[in-house]
Amino acid sequence: MPKLLSILAPLLAACAAVAATEPAASPSKPMSNAPKLEKATYGAGCFWGVEYQYAKIPGVISAVSGYAGGKIDNPTYEDVCSHTSGHAEVIEVTFDPAKVSFKTLTEYFFRMHNPTQVDRQGPDRGDQYRSVIFTHSAEQKQIAESIKNALTAAKVYDQPIATKIQDAPKFWRAEEYHQRHYQLRGTKPYCHLVPFAEEK
Repeated sequence: MPKLLSILAPLLAACAAVAATEPAASPSKPMSNAPKLEKATYGAGCFWGVEYQYAKIPGVISAVSGYAGGKIDNPTYEDVCSHTSGHAEVIEVTFDPAKVSFKTLTEYFFRMHNPTQVDRQGPDRGDQYRSVIFTHSAEQKQIAESIKNALTAAKVYDQPIATKIQDAPKFWRAEEYHQRHYQLRGTKPYCHLVPFAEEK
């Protein structure tokens, strides 16, 4: 042991001398308190009304109208309405999961439109109005399917639920005149009128 100490002593002294001459390390920057945001994508008929309703939910950072699930890139509204592009009118929701959960947003999805209607919603008809949930993770898919199965088992609706649950494809933002349609015009949607109930 004395021999080992005699060998290490000069090394320890040298390290101490270097440490004494080096500038003190700057304090580490505090970690950002920015919330970790998530995305959810829903198609429930005309995106004007869906966006209007979701934008009001506490914890939702943004709700953007757009297109998803089709076979062409950069679709226009005319492409989608032609029933040849295969896209659905959807909204992409960015939300803070610390304030509102994907489960709550998806339960609201099933309440705020009629999920038994096929390729339509109210007076609007066409495949772009189909009921669909595009999931962004395996967890989202499991939650969405669990809610759909529970509603089916409880026989909440007289007809089968037509909502498709699929992996999220690329989202294409709709033209600017579609964004915040009702908010900017001071009007309210003719569908999607169920008020949001905050998560308990």
